[in-house]
Amino acid sequence: MSRSPSFSPRTESDTNVDPQSVQRWIVAFCIIRFDLERGQLIEECYPPGCLTPEEELDVAFSSFPDSVSQHHKRSSIHDCMFFFRVKRRGSFVGEEVSSGEKVPKRKNDNEKGRDSKYLYGFVFNRQRHDERLKRGGEQKSVVILSHSPYSSLFKPLLQIMGPLYFDIGRKALDCIAASVSTWASPLPGQLMELPIGNATLKINLPPVHSLSFDGEVSFEESASSMAPLLPTNQSIPYGLFHDSDVFGIFKGILLQLWLLWELLLVGEPILIIAPTPPQCCEAVAGLVSLIAPLFVSVDFRPYFTIHDPYFAHLNSLQEGDTFPPMVLGVTNLFFLKSLRNIPNIVSVGSPAPNSTQLPFASRASTGRISGRPEGFNFPQLNLKKFSPTNLMNAVKLRRGGPLCLMTEHKEAVWSGYIPITKPDTSILNRLVDAGLSPRVEESMSVVNNEILRRHFLELTTNFLAPFGPYFRANTPSVGSSPFVDPPPLPAFDADEFLGSLSTRGPGKFLSKRMKSNWLDLYRRFMKGHNFKPWFQRKRAVAEQEQYRLWRQARMNADIQEFINKSSELEVVETFNSIEKHLLAEMQQDKNAVDHSKASYHKLKGDLQAVFNVLPIDMQHLLLMNPERATILQ
Repeated sequence: MSRSPSFSPRTESDTNVDPQSVQRWIVAFCIIRFDLERGQLIEECYPPGCLTPEEELDVAFSSFPDSVSQHHKRSSIHDCMFFFRVKRRGSFVGEEVSSGEKVPKRKNDNEKGRDSKYLYGFVFNRQRHDERLKRGGEQKSVVILSHSPYSSLFKPLLQIMGPLYFDIGRKALDCIAASVSTWASPLPGQLMELPIGNATLKINLPPVHSLSFDGEVSFEESASSMAPLLPTNQSIPYGLFHDSDVFGIFKGILLQLWLLWELLLVGEPILIIAPTPPQCCEAVAGLVSLIAPLFVSVDFRPYFTIHDPYFAHLNSLQEGDTFPPMVLGVTNLFFLKSLRNIPNIVSVGSPAPNSTQLPFASRASTGRISGRPEGFNFPQLNLKKFSPTNLMNAVKLRRGGPLCLMTEHKEAVWSGYIPITKPDTSILNRLVDAGLSPRVEESMSVVNNEILRRHFLELTTNFLAPFGPYFRANTPSVGSSPFVDPPPLPAFDADEFLGSLSTRGPGKFLSKRMKSNWLDLYRRFMKGHNFKPWFQRKRAVAEQEQYRLWRQARMNADIQEFINKSSELEVVETFNSIEKHLLAEMQQDKNAVDHSKASYHKLKGDLQAVFNVLPIDMQHLLLMNPERATILQ
């Protein structure tokens, strides 16, 4: 397969690479070959030495489709694309390799803005049939590794890089790395134009509130907390995997989407099984995208294999043991027997067609480039098939249990969970039947994805809305002192919250879409794995925003006006408060932050003004402190 006609590699003189700039986006590029004698082997890793031996094994084993999942006929070339998520493990210290090239050291696991606990791997896999080769063929994968789940970027980038590597070899890594090193730092939640060769990728990155959290609130996240509840522009992502094809992968079980949304919302374990890696990873990504803008704390694995080190733990769970909250995407039917304890199983997709298409890219991807191969080739959906006969067939399939997939693949959901949310048939009726034309199918899939994603965004936002008062920042009231400490955010008590919510009701939007026991869904959510990390993060954002508002109020305060209307006791208290804030600004000023310097000079002037109106004996008493005397000089 030839590379995209819109891209041409740089010349030799243009391939200068800045490794530090590349690592703002990418951990490594890997070329992995499947060797019949030795198994998966990493042939190339750029930059070298950035993975531990344990991580090299994890990446290598995750970069090839399970043999049992491939149902296509043998053809000269078969390409597929998918992605995985594995935990970082092992440790090492960077050292110099024989070529003299510096090996970058592993970033600190708590580095701000990096999900360094996990690696995301985006894979371009090529299987080539050739009777002259041993066993009649070979397999090789091109892999992009990153700390960030930027699927809207790495999908189109991989569609350039994969074919380019098979055209020109190792030079492709240098060409792509040279382009990446020219990119600005990632700007979560914003549209970025990123040059790649002579082309440009226009990418909407996921918002900062959907990325990993290390306890320190970024400016972007604090600012985003003031944004409207619902975006007016659907091209702007409001969570992870905004480019996933929800309609395309779940169209065989659309009525079950509300059940799946609820399962992920409350943190229930889910096993998603599909015939191919592209389909199972698209299903996991699509499901994760449905609960935006909620931050996903449940561990999700778009493509999970028996070689993952965590599989041994899952396989050792005994009857009655609680399965950990996670979403697993698999293709190997062995998981149906080995993970019998998992309570929710979803079967999606259909056996891969006999073609050399790349079944990976979403029809709604904002990172699309002209000339790229098409995405999934799912069978057409008849949106009028919700009939009593089909309902009876679904009941029979449910009774047969998930082991029926061992004989024939069918799309279905097996779960003992009793949902509270009701399917919204008005949304299903708005979906457009794709028809038979592939071009019409792609256009209609974009429309259907927007309808579904908008609905579930509204559903999640309305569900989370009752928690809003606990994240509301206070501002100084007119005439009050901005120099005192702001009041704390309202304390949260689960029983009080549920009691108050029971009195108020769920609101018009939710009351139409949930059963009478809707309050139980809030109980399940607060006990689940997603609630506490999300709540703590929102509180941290609110506290940061409140700090910013009070700090700005101190910058705008007229100290002379405040002194004139204050009693002597209030003036003394104001002096102590300003001094405390000034010392905090001095600490920040060491980091040379411009706004800290401005605030420092404003507070120092205010402190001097308050000091000048204090009684002489009190001034002498205050100046006995050497540090304070230095400030007031």
